[in-house]
Amino acid sequence: MIGTERAGRVFGQRVAVALAVGGPHEGRDDIERPVADAGSLTPEVGEPKVDVELEQVDAGWTDGHIAKSKKGVGRTRTSRVPSGRMPRARHFGPARVPSRESPEAAVEALLARGLSACEIDFEGRFWMDYPFAERFGTLCREQDIALSVHAPIAGFMGHAERGKKLNMAVGMLDHSAGIAKTAGAEVVVFHPGFLLGRSREDAIDAVVEQLAELRERLEGKDRAVPFGIEVMGRVRELGSIDDVCEIAGRLDWVRPVIDFAHMHATSDGAFTTVEPFAEALAKADAVIEAGAPFHIHFSDIQFANRNETKHLPYGDGTLRAEPMRDALAGFERAVTVISESPDEASTRAIQLVLEA
Repeated sequence: MIGTERAGRVFGQRVAVALAVGGPHEGRDDIERPVADAGSLTPEVGEPKVDVELEQVDAGWTDGHIAKSKKGVGRTRTSRVPSGRMPRARHFGPARVPSRESPEAAVEALLARGLSACEIDFEGRFWMDYPFAERFGTLCREQDIALSVHAPIAGFMGHAERGKKLNMAVGMLDHSAGIAKTAGAEVVVFHPGFLLGRSREDAIDAVVEQLAELRERLEGKDRAVPFGIEVMGRVRELGSIDDVCEIAGRLDWVRPVIDFAHMHATSDGAFTTVEPFAEALAKADAVIEAGAPFHIHFSDIQFANRNETKHLPYGDGTLRAEPMRDALAGFERAVTVISESPDEASTRAIQLVLEA
């Protein structure tokens, strides 16, 4: 039985978040064919291989990603607050559901660790069905746990050519949105595409165009949930903070997902003080709709030549949570932080810093 009291407090406070839970959708035509391992699909013929390590998912605790907020409209920037003041609402949790045994087991595992967010992990494959999603969403809503969905790695937009792989990506994002709607998740996180020899401007235009087409499809299925486009960790590819903010600024249902580990990598380790964190947050704050939270991915990181190589146990690298915590104190906007650390101890260490 799920308890009525949270085992711990996240960022020093409990926050109620109203999440609308939709019923299961009867349509099962989201994907053109079953996806056993979406991470193994190459993005386009002749393009660079997607460099992603899909970690084995433990039946118990696993590492984390981030959650997001309910749909909003407009482009009103939130007001800033004096330095030192805490944001109105904070959630923290892992990038993967800690148990696939049952929704009850998953929520019990989150509560036992004092966590108040969770990202449903579809990077490698779709493992959660609609009944699981509906029950999981109901239990999380009751316990003030903010949910998000991470779409499969191959579910990106901005394909240079139309055809099978674009259709597959659309199907993946469609199905991710269906699960998100059923679970009452705040946002669907997805990756931007690739330059593929194009100018940055042309690649961004392609992403925006294909996202707009996807939105029409989702609206027709009542799955038009907010999407979050993630900052990536390769310096010469699409996905910088400026890239994702440009895309989000042109589509009012898309938000930046700030991955500080990726930004630390592409900046050659520059995120060691409050200033770069605050600068990135200000860019995202300018394009996120009023009332929606920051959605942040965080972990320590290994990098080489300004490209990420792998997530590290917290403390093994040079990225720390204190300057992020202090930078967030300068914004009124709520925030959800998802830990992508490779072990439970690291996630707990980051949690303690953010609660301090």
